[in-house]
Amino acid sequence: MTKNHEGRTQWTDEMLDELADSVSGLRGSVSELRESVSEVRDSVDGVRLTAQALLEIAAQQQRNMDEMRQRQEESDKRFEVLLSEVRYLIRQIKPENQS
Repeated sequence: MTKNHEGRTQWTDEMLDELADSVSGLRGSVSELRESVSEVRDSVDGVRLTAQALLEIAAQQQRNMDEMRQRQEESDKRFEVLLSEVRYLIRQIKPENQS
C-alpha cells in the first residue's frame, strides 16, 4: 500500500490483483465447503432413514416376541391342564386294574 499526497492509503494494481486472487480462492473454498455440507446432509438423512427403519424393525420384532411369549404361556397352561387330566385318568384306571 502506498500513501497519496493527502495521506490516504492507496492500493496498487498488484495488491488489488492479489486481493482478487485471494477472493477467488475463497469463493472456490466456500463452494467446496457447500458441496461437502450438502454431502454430509445427504449422509445424515440416509443415516436417519436407516435408523428409523431399524427402530421399526426392532419394534416389530419385539411385538412378535411378545406374541410368541404369550402363545407359549397359553400352550404351557393348556399342557398343564391336559397333563393333570391325564394324571386324573391314570388314577381312575389304576384302581380298576388293581382289583
